Amino acid sequence: MVVCDESLRYLNMTIDDCRVVIQGFGNVGSNAARLMMEHGYKIVGVAEKDGGLYNPNGIDIHQLAEYKYRNGTTLGFRGAEATPSEELIVTDCDLLIPAATENVITSRNADRVKCRILAEGANGPTTSAADDILTDKGVFVIPDILANAGGVTTSYFEWVQDRQGYFWKESVVNEQLDEIMKSSFQDVVRYAETHRVNNRIAAYMLAIDRVAYTIRQRGIYA
Repeated sequence: MVVCDESLRYLNMTIDDCRVVIQGFGNVGSNAARLMMEHGYKIVGVAEKDGGLYNPNGIDIHQLAEYKYRNGTTLGFRGAEATPSEELIVTDCDLLIPAATENVITSRNADRVKCRILAEGANGPTTSAADDILTDKGVFVIPDILANAGGVTTSYFEWVQDRQGYFWKESVVNEQLDEIMKSSFQDVVRYAETHRVNNRIAAYMLAIDRVAYTIRQRGIYA
């Protein structure tokens, strides 16, 4: 969610009435939807493998989560209109979050994607061909290596705490995570602007540059 907030600021957009479509309502998608709704985003679409839901006025994610817990599916939820998942991917929205499987956005549908921001909650949801199409369309893509790095970063925090034998409060974890994610977002965007590449290529370039620099500093046998 932090990188989505930063993206809105970068593009001079506001959270108010920011329409979000989320593909996948599992661990990643459901929690992203809940946190974003509580933060002021309007979740207008949820796409699952067995069908999707759409409500232009916003879906109550708390009610939807409770409904899925009771029924094992989002189908039949009365707080939104049943809509084919493939249609939701190309529905007019401000923010699209593919948060389930890979290769959801391909050369077959990328030209019809209407979001302004695409935040990759899943690993590899966008194919290379689709990535080029989205770049040409001016879609601001937050690549998976950045967008879903929060979990791995928090796992690093756990490792640090175990090594120290000292455990942080949840507020401290969240504060540290927010700072790292914001800094990482700004570094990637700055790199993209400097080298005139899209955010995904910038993230890869930056990662390789940092690894190479660290190896040079430490020496091969350090």
